[in-house]
Amino acid sequence: MDKSNLKNQQSGEPRNESRRGFLKQSAVLTGVALTPAVALKAAENQWDEKLAEALEKIPLKLEVNGVSKSLMVEPRVTLLDLLREQLHLTGTKKGCDYGQCGACTVHVNGNRVLSCLTLAVMQDGQKITTIEGLAEGEKLHPMQDAFLKHDGFQCGYCTPGQIMSAIACIREGHADSAEEIREYMSGNICRCGAYPNIVDAIVEVKNGGKKV
Repeated sequence: MDKSNLKNQQSGEPRNESRRGFLKQSAVLTGVALTPAVALKAAENQWDEKLAEALEKIPLKLEVNGVSKSLMVEPRVTLLDLLREQLHLTGTKKGCDYGQCGACTVHVNGNRVLSCLTLAVMQDGQKITTIEGLAEGEKLHPMQDAFLKHDGFQCGYCTPGQIMSAIACIREGHADSAEEIREYMSGNICRCGAYPNIVDAIVEVKNGGKKV
């Protein structure tokens, strides 16, 4: 016979009282063991609430290709995703998504910007120009004409970013020679290798004195 049972019988304590005491002690111990888990869960819930609060949409006003836009966006949304997914301006391409290929280049107040690295909310009140905003009706921008004339593209995926950077390259005063153009266009990758033709297109627009 178990010694504890023998002791209970000798002391006259009912066996079920001993069991009840054991369960009470176990409940206390279990409660102590679960305290860190409960605290962790509470912390997770608090973090989830803060994250949800941070991700609430906030108002944003932009002028995109000459049209005023009033939008509601999450703080984490990039300008690239806003243009493509909310405004459906898919001419701006998502390439590397790390700011290394230049396919997502757009203009903000006339300056070239990598839209994949730019938070949309940071551009509140700014003027955004994408490849869709260059032409005037059926009349192409001079740089678009030059790319067509000099066959400055093959697959065409990088072309919108190339054209936006090419225009900015001239505006910035970095198109005085083929060497300078290559240097200041180096952030735009063309996997088809149309670089000589792209340079020729930029040189023609620059030397032609056409407004960009």
